[in-house]
Amino acid sequence: MHINASAIEKVVLFGDSLMAGYGLSKEDHLSIVLENDLKQSGLNIKVINGSVSGSTSSGGLNRADWSLSEPGIDLIILGLGANDMLRGIQPDETEINLEKIINIAKNKNIKIILAGILAPESYGSKYKQEFDAIYPKLSKKYNLPLIPFLLEGIALNPTLNQKDGIHPNKKGIIKISQTLKKSIMSTLK
Repeated sequence: MHINASAIEKVVLFGDSLMAGYGLSKEDHLSIVLENDLKQSGLNIKVINGSVSGSTSSGGLNRADWSLSEPGIDLIILGLGANDMLRGIQPDETEINLEKIINIAKNKNIKIILAGILAPESYGSKYKQEFDAIYPKLSKKYNLPLIPFLLEGIALNPTLNQKDGIHPNKKGIIKISQTLKKSIMSTLK
């Protein structure tokens, strides 16, 4: 399902600290970096930071209806689940919450790009298998563009992360922005 460029004027980043700009100065927040990246590609798209640090999928679900009621939102990048994983929340619960957020967005005629998260091996292979499957499953079920792993090439790379080893630094954000830009542009084709 493709839409023309003029159909996307407002994008909301709907995630947690990985997209909210945790630990970074404002000009390095993903929403600002991505908006500038899109501008440089000739796309006049407003990018709104609708991400909340520490948010779980249920926290996202609680604010989805209200957050996505703002007029003129054309697309959301849904990137929740990392905090569910950190808290050991059961993957099926995360999946149900994400699915409800997808349906809220769909009912408002908002397009969705799903940004996946992968669980580390340390959570055990059963948990990892079930958690990692959430995003491809939902992508397939709702025919949504999928970024298989939001932190592809960034996770575990000390030069792209802050001292905590979890949150992307300025350089990491630039890389995420490029991944998101590519995904947004492919929905415009």
